[in-house]
Amino acid sequence: MTVLTTDRFLDGRIAVRQFADGFRAGLDAVMLAAAIPARTEDEGLELGGGCGTASLCLAQRAAGCSIAGLEIDPELVALANENSAQNGFGARIRFVAGDVFDLPRELRRDFAHVFCNPPFHGESGQASPMESRDRALRDIGGHLGDWIEAGLKRTASGGTFTIILRADRMSEALARLPERGVTIFPLWPRAGEPAKRVILQAHKGSRAESVLAPGLVLHQADGSYTGAADAVLRGAALSIGSSTNL
Repeated sequence: MTVLTTDRFLDGRIAVRQFADGFRAGLDAVMLAAAIPARTEDEGLELGGGCGTASLCLAQRAAGCSIAGLEIDPELVALANENSAQNGFGARIRFVAGDVFDLPRELRRDFAHVFCNPPFHGESGQASPMESRDRALRDIGGHLGDWIEAGLKRTASGGTFTIILRADRMSEALARLPERGVTIFPLWPRAGEPAKRVILQAHKGSRAESVLAPGLVLHQADGSYTGAADAVLRGAALSIGSSTNL
């Protein structure tokens, strides 16, 4: 029996139905969406969108932007489109079924912003007995670089490609990104602790020096969210522009 839960994001403004079993979107999706500098009339593309959480959060924060989503699992595509409709976005967000490495013809064009939360656990990690969850979490075959290449290819000149991933795979990702125009934004679990997640954002065609941003501390010592993290979870944008040249 398929069981769905309803989870709320951005201070309750977004309601997302997702499968109780399998991969479940959460903080990573919200942080990814908050990092994308989308404006009214911009068009975005999410690769591997799951049930649509990141796209929904981006559309809520950046009023007027439209988003095309790609997801390989047809059941998740249907759920993502239902979530879009239930949240009142209508045609602004539309997901289609397909493979990131063989995009449907309708998505083979340029987008102002391309973003993804790809499978980033190594294939040596513990496998999930559920095939869909395992596919969403484990990078079987080491395809992280291929995800990056696919995303950059669809990013318009002057646009952004944004990815969230495990910090221990950052060097692997940077090797496939341009040498210039990249911002590294760490997400620190607590002050003084190593980052477990990092957001990388490439400005396509930029000649600016790549930079390391101060990042965001997520939790206080007692486990509660910091004020800055709580603001993002309630709908604020992530400001990743303040940075230090690499």
